[in-house]
Amino acid sequence: MKKLLFDFFPVVLFFVAYKMHDDPNEGIIFATGVAIAASIAQVSFTWFKDRKVERMHVVTMALIVVLGGLTIALNDETFIKWKPTLVNWLFGAAFLGSHFIGAKPLVRRMMESSIELPDRIWNRVSGSWIAFFVLCGTLNLYVAYSFDTDTWVNFKLFGLLGLTALFVIAQGFYMMRHVREDEPASDEEESRTETGDA
Repeated sequence: MKKLLFDFFPVVLFFVAYKMHDDPNEGIIFATGVAIAASIAQVSFTWFKDRKVERMHVVTMALIVVLGGLTIALNDETFIKWKPTLVNWLFGAAFLGSHFIGAKPLVRRMMESSIELPDRIWNRVSGSWIAFFVLCGTLNLYVAYSFDTDTWVNFKLFGLLGLTALFVIAQGFYMMRHVREDEPASDEEESRTETGDA
């Protein structure tokens, strides 16, 4: 959960910066500038702290710099509103592509050092992440084009953050359930099975 909050750090600052202005147009431009600075700071902090940066942060930073820069330069909020959708769809495509490129799905490569699961469960976990990314990207466009900017800004923070937190928790319970199911039998259980007492 701590990492999730760190990943959403630029989104939180975007929300706060936007709410500081009464005029939605001025607010979205100012908030976009703050989000660009926050994303660059996030990547820089991670690099100086760990000497490496997650691809997710780099891709997100690149998109927010490009789309945010267009929003500011052209005074058009459409570009920044597309950013969450493109981020989610790009990650969905990356997770899907990992089923065909490389020996293991991307989610397995990221998590198998911490948890062991059967192949079929890893495939299900990967499939659920792909579906989640596609859903979030689609929901973002629906809210962006169906409601006003205030509603979209609220959804960008509370809606997407809430959905992500719930999904991560649900995934954790799902994976732990299958870890317990696939644990080897204890010595006592094995002994009972061998002697026919089980």
